[in-house]
Amino acid sequence: MADITVGVVVFPGSNCDHDTEYAVANTKGFKPVMLWHNDHDLQGAKAILLPGGFSYGDYLRAGAIARFSPIMKEVIEFANKGFPVLGICNGFQVLLESGLLEGALSRNRDKKFLCCQTCIKTVNPSTIFTSLYRQDEVLRVPIAHGEGNYFAPTEVLNSLEEHNQIVFRYSDAEGLVTDETNPNGSLFNIAGIVNRQGNVLGLMPHPERASEKSLGSEDGRRMFESLYMHLAAL
Repeated sequence: MADITVGVVVFPGSNCDHDTEYAVANTKGFKPVMLWHNDHDLQGAKAILLPGGFSYGDYLRAGAIARFSPIMKEVIEFANKGFPVLGICNGFQVLLESGLLEGALSRNRDKKFLCCQTCIKTVNPSTIFTSLYRQDEVLRVPIAHGEGNYFAPTEVLNSLEEHNQIVFRYSDAEGLVTDETNPNGSLFNIAGIVNRQGNVLGLMPHPERASEKSLGSEDGRRMFESLYMHLAAL
């Protein structure tokens, strides 16, 4: 079986594009292809990853300008057809700005940029991105963001809960979810959500930076392997 092509979008200001490319390349069965923000060709990709960084310098607000880049027209159509799209950190911000996910992200609660290891609890292991995780499994994954404070109207939050769209919550190492374990002030300790159809996931932590032991954790590797298992079974 030929390797499955996975597209990694590169915006001006992306700084995790090659980290993400590396994680994809080191997932057996995957072949990464870099997609420039001005392009309209997804080059046969079966999944699209939006990496972290500071797309367009995060001018106006994080992800707001990237949402209008030419490649995002193709990504939105791709997602609306049911194909997998994963947004990491700034990629999550772009997904929210584009309307592929509900809610918004604002400045961290303490108004400081955070760059540290954190724990997240797996709330929904039944998505195409989390099938290799266990219910309530705690992952050790780094964060690096200044605008990771997730918020949404009450009706959206209740809908996310009702339809099991909250995928990860910030927790401690034992899986306890409290305000003290919430690094940025996100409502409901939300670290990652999926759309109602289950094919678009956005999260603030960086699984690509937790993909091998030399990085301090390999808990993020199974996110890419879960995606591969889904695509290989099609």
